[in-house]
Amino acid sequence: MKASLPNHYVYQPAVIEFISIAAETCLLLEQLSGQTLTSFVDQSLKLLPTLYLKAQSTEIPPRALDEEDIERFVTEEDYNYVKEGVMNLLGNEDSYLEVFHPDMPFSDTPVVAFVSENLADIYQELKDLAANYRLAREDVMNDALVLCLEAFSEHWGQKLLNALRALHSLRYSAAWQDIEVLRSESPSLYGNNFADDF
Repeated sequence: MKASLPNHYVYQPAVIEFISIAAETCLLLEQLSGQTLTSFVDQSLKLLPTLYLKAQSTEIPPRALDEEDIERFVTEEDYNYVKEGVMNLLGNEDSYLEVFHPDMPFSDTPVVAFVSENLADIYQELKDLAANYRLAREDVMNDALVLCLEAFSEHWGQKLLNALRALHSLRYSAAWQDIEVLRSESPSLYGNNFADDF
């Protein structure tokens, strides 16, 4: 007989699906060493759209606690580990032109953004959520979910889409077949992405 979960919003199927894909995304970003550019980009292009869909489909429950009662687990070192890992993996392909930046309408020059920073920001929100879920306190789990979903609407949802756009552009570029070959044979010749021109 299948065991049933308690009857609380944090155990609803849609929430569990979101938590599962969030944990899978964290795992991908924590295990960057040993990955190839191809495997990382391909996995990201599969995970990120699913993560967006699950976050967007999960309703924000009412708060149970004060915001100060929710612990933040991701340290600056954790954040930098993910950021630098993605940056090292993507190399010159880490940067892209940002068209949705709030300063863009007022800028005379293009605004450059970085996939590594976007993914590190997303990781921070997801890892804090997952760590709070591990505490197995329903009120903490509930409010960690609230904070994560509010942050999704405020910033990390857009950052996810921006990173996805840049990774899609990389993966389906005319040079994709040659990128890893160029990287392994001539690292100094690798690159010159579109953001390098500005």
